[in-house]
Amino acid sequence: MANLIFGVFLVLHGLVHLLYLGQSQRFFELQPGMTWPDRSWAFSRLLGNAAVRNLASILLAVAAAGLIAGGAGVLARQGWWRPVVLGAAALSALIYVFLWDGSVRQLDNKGAVGILISLAVLVVVLLLRWPQFE
Repeated sequence: MANLIFGVFLVLHGLVHLLYLGQSQRFFELQPGMTWPDRSWAFSRLLGNAAVRNLASILLAVAAAGLIAGGAGVLARQGWWRPVVLGAAALSALIYVFLWDGSVRQLDNKGAVGILISLAVLVVVLLLRWPQFE
């Protein structure tokens, strides 16, 4: 049962990345006045906000695909799920760290919760080596 919950959790975590993709492309606003990923401390000065939004969209799509596929792999008890989830969770955490605007205001709107979730997934999968399939 725990494997089922974990697999569904990974799929849902991946789907949330698609919400941030919509935010980054300005299809909608997740919160009124939310401008993420504009003013990224790592990329905005170098690339400009429009390019950062496109970069965010591409990276978020890759992370979402990895998390959804990895979650499906867990649900189907496939052996390939672990490296897919590890890569996608690491990418997810890096996306939000590098696209953060440097301000500590409203961290929840800037992916801080997603970073914590991705780090927890990394700990569970990499360090605890869970779940294991017999």
